[in-house]
Amino acid sequence: MKINKLFYIFKPLIPRQVQLFLRRQIVSRQRKYYENIWPIDEKAKKKPENWTGWPKNRKFAVVLTHDVESDFGQNNCIKLMNIERDLGFCSSFNFVPERYKVSQKIRHELTENGFEVGVHGLNHDGNLFKSKEIFLARSKKINEYIKDWQAVGFRSPAMHHNLDWIHELNISYDLSTFDTDPFEPQPDGVSTIFPFYVNGNDNHQGYMELPYTLAQDFTLYVLMKEPNIDIWKKKVDWIVQNKGMVLVNVHPDYISFENDPMGPEQFPIKFYTELLTYIKTKYKDEYWHDLPKNVAQFCLKHHQTNGKGL
Repeated sequence: MKINKLFYIFKPLIPRQVQLFLRRQIVSRQRKYYENIWPIDEKAKKKPENWTGWPKNRKFAVVLTHDVESDFGQNNCIKLMNIERDLGFCSSFNFVPERYKVSQKIRHELTENGFEVGVHGLNHDGNLFKSKEIFLARSKKINEYIKDWQAVGFRSPAMHHNLDWIHELNISYDLSTFDTDPFEPQPDGVSTIFPFYVNGNDNHQGYMELPYTLAQDFTLYVLMKEPNIDIWKKKVDWIVQNKGMVLVNVHPDYISFENDPMGPEQFPIKFYTELLTYIKTKYKDEYWHDLPKNVAQFCLKHHQTNGKGL
């Protein structure tokens, strides 16, 4: 059994600081082994069949998403929203319905300012995909929150996924996969930097899958302790060359805002603002940026028009 898998089996029994120490050791050992597929997997650059390009003849797409893991992260959402808005960006915030009390006021403030709200699992205990029975029972509750929040997008905690089971959710898109990330508990990447359509079945319609294509902030800055955004920039440049989708998942829980003390599981907000500024300045007028729900809608229409591919 791989050491990564063993770790996640015993994770609930391990104190948080010990978890971080062990994960850093595991990632440090794995990093060299996976350097041929991370942060860039050359297989992922292949364009979908019949792909005709992004709207407005833009070279690539930019999608910003956030998973809100705790009440602490929830309290940082509006600060993060204001920073993005000032830089000319918008994003989606995915909340865990039954892990903390999700603020209706914060959700409304986000949507009123042109941002999006999505659902991030149910309670973030690692068991959502443990069995089909568990998933079916929880999907009913998840669908209630999807309806109540008027959400159309979903991302599973810890990026666990079963794309067939996700058909049970009343969504138009899912965010639970990645092009390449061998450091995740379920490390099977989808090997594409483009959205793709997950076909429906007799009982459920299909949906769009939007994989994240930049390394997660937690991996880079909490586990690997990277001192800058060079890995993000390298991956952005490669995605631009291949006309794909830059999709990033940044957690407000792990951000240290200006004048705030830096916690052991945080990184400075300047790393994220540097990323946005890098895209905005280096690739001015070359990218299409929109909320994930609108990117999913565009890609669904592309799929319906062209038949194959997306």
